[in-house]
Amino acid sequence: MHIVIPDDYQDVIRSLDCFARLRDSGHSVELFHDAESDPQRLAERFASADALVLTRERTRIDEALLARLPRLKLISQTGKIAAHLDLDACTRRGVAVAEGRGSPIAPAELAWTLILNARRRLLPAIAAFREGRWQTNIGERLAGLTLGIWGYGKIGQRLARYAQAFEMPVLVWGSEASRQAAVAHGHRAAASREAFFAEADVLTLNLRLSPSTRHIVGFDDLARMKPDALLVNVSRAELIAPGALLRALDAGRPGFAALDVFEQEPILDPAHPLPNHPRVLCTPHLGYVEKHGYELYFGDAFDNLLAFFAGQPLNLANPQVLAER
Repeated sequence: MHIVIPDDYQDVIRSLDCFARLRDSGHSVELFHDAESDPQRLAERFASADALVLTRERTRIDEALLARLPRLKLISQTGKIAAHLDLDACTRRGVAVAEGRGSPIAPAELAWTLILNARRRLLPAIAAFREGRWQTNIGERLAGLTLGIWGYGKIGQRLARYAQAFEMPVLVWGSEASRQAAVAHGHRAAASREAFFAEADVLTLNLRLSPSTRHIVGFDDLARMKPDALLVNVSRAELIAPGALLRALDAGRPGFAALDVFEQEPILDPAHPLPNHPRVLCTPHLGYVEKHGYELYFGDAFDNLLAFFAGQPLNLANPQVLAER
């Protein structure tokens, strides 16, 4: 079988321990290391593929592309399926989709890294130090500040534990189940959405992207935040309405933002307004880009792929395609 792995930006997949399973399997493997999104180019690259291994949500798979890939039998997804992949279209086309697991560890650690860096203003201080200037700014501690968490799932709960270690009270907003769980863990549930945005000193978005959460945060929400508050988003850029964050920052509320996700990725424009904003700290979607996480994501994807072609499919999101063959 011919396996294609697109969007290996860092040319790192071959260095993973788990890649040996695929390399030694007898299947042919082809990797691409650029960020290609043109449907024509993708169709050409995938034309000979019996299976695709997708790196999270970097490659969009829709009905039009699938129609041009009659040889494709399997898509092995790293982590869980999300909006980048049209599962119904895959099922109609007889393409099986296997999905893996996720881990909250790396994204939670990155979120906390962003919080610490943003509050202590570390990057400007380090940049000035390299230029021979000493102690050019002053940061702020976290102890005593309120951490607002919207989405009290695995990542949100991990952040709440970090906050306790830093002596930060935790305020939670989200579903009724999330708020109840937060209270059961000794935290406070916000009285309302408006109060949540108004009271948090550091506010993190930890929601999955779905039709109900797309653009769920608007300018009016952000405008309720304190002028020295920090908004942190390592989940999905599309949780925030287009243009709302820049507009709110320019209006002075919130005072700062730390972002790991963007509506169009990768960002290759050096003039993009968010990385260049003086009160925004940006990282290039590193939340899941971590060695142990990659071993988990790709290890599952390779295991699912090998099991499928050995006639013992695992973790299929659309097992009905097997009955139609």
